[in-house]
Amino acid sequence: MPRRRLIDGVDEPTQRPAAVLPEGFGARAERLLCHPRFRPALAAYCHGMSRAAPIRWPYHKLFDQLGRYLVCFMMIHNYYAWRNRGGPPPTLSALQGVAGVSARQTAGFVAALKAGRLVAVERDPADRRATLLRPMPTVMFEIGRSMRLFVSATDAIEDDRPARATLLEDADVLGDMIARSAAYVLANGTLLHAFPGVLHFTLRDCGYPLLTAVFGSYYADLLADVAPAEPLSRRALAERFQVSPAHVASLLTEAEARGWFALGPGGRVAWVADAFLAEFEQWAAWQMAHFEGLWEPGETATSVVREAPVAAC
Repeated sequence: MPRRRLIDGVDEPTQRPAAVLPEGFGARAERLLCHPRFRPALAAYCHGMSRAAPIRWPYHKLFDQLGRYLVCFMMIHNYYAWRNRGGPPPTLSALQGVAGVSARQTAGFVAALKAGRLVAVERDPADRRATLLRPMPTVMFEIGRSMRLFVSATDAIEDDRPARATLLEDADVLGDMIARSAAYVLANGTLLHAFPGVLHFTLRDCGYPLLTAVFGSYYADLLADVAPAEPLSRRALAERFQVSPAHVASLLTEAEARGWFALGPGGRVAWVADAFLAEFEQWAAWQMAHFEGLWEPGETATSVVREAPVAAC
């Protein structure tokens, strides 16, 4: 039954690795990963992703767990696919069909977004009986924060002038780019599920921002000319991400037990496993390559400078 598959995630594209990667995707990711500016650019990404959210409790936490993130991600997709590409009306029923969580969970989360004035409800001009869900710019910028920062990292690596990330400061441009990314997921599956360690953190409240805080600190110690990292004590992390110190402790204890990384005295990164570092950096390179492939002809400046390919690392 379709509902059963939705709840269990057996056949849902939001719950499985992408079955098909675009042509040239691997080469794009490898080019970025092997560039000498890759790690400094990734350090800047981690710094941006691990900053305290501009939206304070209770709403910012709505976006920092994968299930809730996907509801917003697909809501943005549905709205811009309808507005810009002739897709079906972005109703609650349409969202429940693609959100990747149960219909009840989707409805409850949308109700919370409405209460927070993070989604507007509008009448369908073609059918006044239908109500449409329009995500507000705040939702676009929070859901698109990782995309904007990864595009900015790619700009830094490839020395793009003018920077493409500036185009994503427009909520509608960003929303349409999110919709293109979501369309890829719906057609193929996610890029995230190929990286089980990163996936583990996204499933926990504020887990992914915490992970980027750890890697931001790691790169700050490793690289010159990188912004200093914020403190990684449990109390500081809990305050920054508005969770309990016990929750932070649980995440850090799990990471050490799984052999991924550990913090030492003073909240410094004591060690990161080579395999986990490689997974995180491959994930980042895949994200950069994915977003790079979403631009359509004419959307980026013709003056962008492309450097010669970097030798394989």
